[in-house]
Amino acid sequence: MTGVANPEQMLFASTTQAFLEKEASLTRVRELHAADTSFDGQWWQRAAELGWASLLVPEDLGGGSVSGDGVADLALVAEQIGHSVAPGPLHPVSVVLAGLVEAPEGHGDTIEALVSGELVASWAVYEPGLPLRPLQPGVTATRTESGYRIDGVKDRVEAGTDADAFLVVADLDGGPRQFLVPADRTTVTEQRSVDMVKRYARVQFDAVEVDDSAVVGDAAQTAAIIERQRQVALVLQCAEIVGILDTVLAMTTQWMFDRHSFGRPLASYQALKHRLADMKMWFEACRATTAGAVAAVSQRSDDAALLVSVAKAYVAERAPVMLQDCVQLHGGIGVTWEHDLHLFLRRTALYRALYGSPEEHHRAVYASSADRKEASA
Repeated sequence: MTGVANPEQMLFASTTQAFLEKEASLTRVRELHAADTSFDGQWWQRAAELGWASLLVPEDLGGGSVSGDGVADLALVAEQIGHSVAPGPLHPVSVVLAGLVEAPEGHGDTIEALVSGELVASWAVYEPGLPLRPLQPGVTATRTESGYRIDGVKDRVEAGTDADAFLVVADLDGGPRQFLVPADRTTVTEQRSVDMVKRYARVQFDAVEVDDSAVVGDAAQTAAIIERQRQVALVLQCAEIVGILDTVLAMTTQWMFDRHSFGRPLASYQALKHRLADMKMWFEACRATTAGAVAAVSQRSDDAALLVSVAKAYVAERAPVMLQDCVQLHGGIGVTWEHDLHLFLRRTALYRALYGSPEEHHRAVYASSADRKEASA
């Protein structure tokens, strides 16, 4: 997934890595947590200047990617972020842009502001007490003389308290539509998460008035746009978890060579070698399934929805088990606040739950396979 295809992509990867090591280290994550801060807006603008927010945006809309494959380049950034569980709104901004570029009419200024890092936006798709069901929203949009009135509540909106706008999924005339709503017209309440720096929000829409230009896409486009956004959100999750696993496995392996028991390094014991070998095998499977999903989403393959569910089901199921094994292999130090392992475990646990659990994606894979079998019969 992160293999470089040309010198430009190699430079982009190394620049991203250097920026994160300097500006978003694990120490910085702890500092932000201590300051009760999610991320620094100026930091995000510098990240946007490196091209992070432009990767899914066509050149004629002010974007562009170094390799010509924006989804792959974005997954590369997400994987690098996983190495230090860095803060920032890469996920929500990218998911919003994935929707806006499918129907950019009237939203050029917003896209430009998001690409530059001047604006932060988030996808408001979850609703209180309910699993992800983007095509069956409870929030309603009602036509008015000047546009639309939006009523209802969304929650689990990433970076909601820092967002300047929300891309809201609402029911209009019995079908899902999306509206770009300024955050200052809503009531936003912060929601904490298990992660050290990731923040979410409950967003209340009380008769929020928007004009016709707020609509993103027409009724016929909306379902496909929402599915595109869902797929982008899932591949970003999986790519970041791959980066987390890469770092934690390297950290654990080094620990087992450094730590001695009865005059021998822990890595010399056969039972522990087998455990590391199993985790290495699972890690490569995580990397491979994620790479398959990234390629399918990039190419807009007919199998994209299936392969994204395969990746999320496998990666989010195996990663917590692997991280818990790494904690155990570290011994007592692995469960201390001072050690960094729990920072990675927290981010992974969060992503396991969002945009569908492994169990939900297993059911989606089964349903898709059953449909294919029935269609070929």
